[in-house]
Amino acid sequence: MPELPEVETVRRGLEPAMQGARFIKVEVNRGDLRWPLPRDFAKRLEGRTVTGLGRRAKYLLADLSSGDVLIMHLGMSGSFRVVQENGRSRRTPGQYYHERSPDVAHDHVVFHMSSGAAVTFNDPRRFGSMKIIARKKLDEEPLLKSLGPEPLGNAFDAAMLARACKGRNTSLKAALLDQTIVAGLGNIYVCEALHRARLSPRRRAGTIASRSGAPNQRAQRLIEAIKAVLNEAIVAGGSSLRDHKCTDGELGAFQHHFRVYDREGEKCPTPGCAGIVARIAQNGRSTFYCPTCQK
Repeated sequence: MPELPEVETVRRGLEPAMQGARFIKVEVNRGDLRWPLPRDFAKRLEGRTVTGLGRRAKYLLADLSSGDVLIMHLGMSGSFRVVQENGRSRRTPGQYYHERSPDVAHDHVVFHMSSGAAVTFNDPRRFGSMKIIARKKLDEEPLLKSLGPEPLGNAFDAAMLARACKGRNTSLKAALLDQTIVAGLGNIYVCEALHRARLSPRRRAGTIASRSGAPNQRAQRLIEAIKAVLNEAIVAGGSSLRDHKCTDGELGAFQHHFRVYDREGEKCPTPGCAGIVARIAQNGRSTFYCPTCQK
């Protein structure tokens, strides 16, 4: 499943085609994705203008001139491609490889925009979703209301993370994957951030805070590592593993810069460390880390 950097890369790729543009025509090629689309889905979009295109965790949020918000989620295999109606692709920044599959059988929704672009949502596994709700009800939306702070926001700092982890006996990795503690982090970037912070994924989450909930040096190192790895991944276009693609139909390149993720058996890249990257299972997910330098 794409993580925050991939979704932010997609948002930036969609922005020139959608923000400030009007939905001229909406093609719905099937009535359901992960959940059924609203029966009046096309009608509520056609003629409306996208006044803003944002992101909350792994959700894309398109504000509409009608006062509604179109919520979009990529799911396991969902991706957008943006093509000018004259056939010229609109590319997105980053380093990419692999051309997009030409299979159009999974093109489920197509937005024809006044910008001259056709924005197509392709999702072979159909775990993606689209939903339209009133902007005034956004704070009550079940998909969003329980999400924690954005990891790249100014409010997400060592003090906030320490308070959230205070007294927790769960593993540090499990805490970071908890979307109520911090929104948008997934398996890949948690592994990478923990390695940069030199913290074991097995460590108890509560050990980054004092008894009073104040942050210690571990919390500060972890915050800095999370923000650094996410920002670097966004610049690189994300980490495209298996299905996820950018809006030009190509894959992100951050996977070429992984330090530990999917590097089992390789030498730890930390300068001066002689450790070997190991893989363990935590909560049904693979964790990659260096047992030597991550304590």
